[in-house]
Amino acid sequence: MALNIIDLIKGQLGPALISQAASQLGESESGVSKAISGLLPAVVGGLANHASNPNVLDAITGAAPSGMLGNLIGGSSDNSLITTMLTAVFGDKIGGIVNAISTYAGVSNSSSTSLLNMVTGATVGSVGKYAAENNLGASGISNLLADQKDVVSTLLPAGLSLASLGVGNLFGGAEAEKIKVTSFDEPKVEKVEVNRGGNTHMNPNENNNNEGGSIWKWLLPILLLGLAGWFLWNNYNKDSKQEVVTTETSDMVVDSADMMVNDSAAVMTNNQVTDIDLNGKMIKGYANGMEASMINFLKSDGYKNAADDATLKDTWYNFDNVNFKIGSATELETGSEGQIQNLGEILKAYPDAKIKVGGYTDITGDANKNKELSQKRADFIKAELGKLGVAAQVVEAKGYGSEFAKVPAEASNEERAADRKMAVRFTK
Repeated sequence: MALNIIDLIKGQLGPALISQAASQLGESESGVSKAISGLLPAVVGGLANHASNPNVLDAITGAAPSGMLGNLIGGSSDNSLITTMLTAVFGDKIGGIVNAISTYAGVSNSSSTSLLNMVTGATVGSVGKYAAENNLGASGISNLLADQKDVVSTLLPAGLSLASLGVGNLFGGAEAEKIKVTSFDEPKVEKVEVNRGGNTHMNPNENNNNEGGSIWKWLLPILLLGLAGWFLWNNYNKDSKQEVVTTETSDMVVDSADMMVNDSAAVMTNNQVTDIDLNGKMIKGYANGMEASMINFLKSDGYKNAADDATLKDTWYNFDNVNFKIGSATELETGSEGQIQNLGEILKAYPDAKIKVGGYTDITGDANKNKELSQKRADFIKAELGKLGVAAQVVEAKGYGSEFAKVPAEASNEERAADRKMAVRFTK
């Protein structure tokens, strides 16, 4: 299964960055999050459609040394690489995308423009970083981008479509109103056009007296394809919302120790950043995410009533917004510090509570290296919590590597994601 590069990008667009962007733009965090959820698949789709464009490839290869990911909010609007890429990919359709996202998310046009630049910067920077760290040349980048065509249209949130964004011909169709089904190559498919109103028109130059049922030959597969896309999108939303608490954090792809890609923000487009009440003090986090789940447990006196460690050892709370840089155990991606700080605040609010930090990888790669890296990452989080003044409450940090991995190595990256995580649990 081809790598879904949207998973590379989401780690850059977590709650901390959303909160910062909302504050700077004067928009609600829910509006910013909603705008990003529509912009991200649109930008990736644009890249996929221009996978061989020299300007796009140059922008991506130039992104890694530019430090673009370190200044997504402040440096995206005037970055020449971003401007060049947007022009190359969308041309005169940029205004239509901005207007559509503005209407969809309830943000101003100027905010929509800024967020388009930010998402583009995160996209170009993430792909450029991945290409540099995996020695991908222009042809490798081009192939990686081209592989995204099969997935981006299914990731558009409900209420948005390629046509509504003004890029209905994103995958090569001659008109925005035409629906092109890539698995059907016969010229007859061009006889059927579906306009925005849903009316179907036969080509008036064709004599169809002996083909009265031919319209359904082409229209029915199109309708079935649309229904399948709707079903997949709804199930994607449902699964993401139900599994917010167990979303993994840090380790992904091929060799769990040597080449890792952040995957912790997989719920970003389906979950809202919100204020979480910590005994009267508000902290930012995902609704039903790690912080909210831990606080609810502590408020319920679950920790106080736990008889011993045995009653707590099976309940782990997975970080959903702490992302280490690829292959590193000491460098976090931008915005990751916020969740560690939140955990420190929770421990300060409940000084009797004690926790254990755990690091996990999937079963791929060298088991010893996996365990070593997971231990170093667990130690790092423990040390960061110590700097926040709660060292006495973090009683242990342990890297388990692939010891508890359940998904076989031959499974897809998405299936093995359940085994890759950083987590904490309460202990006595």
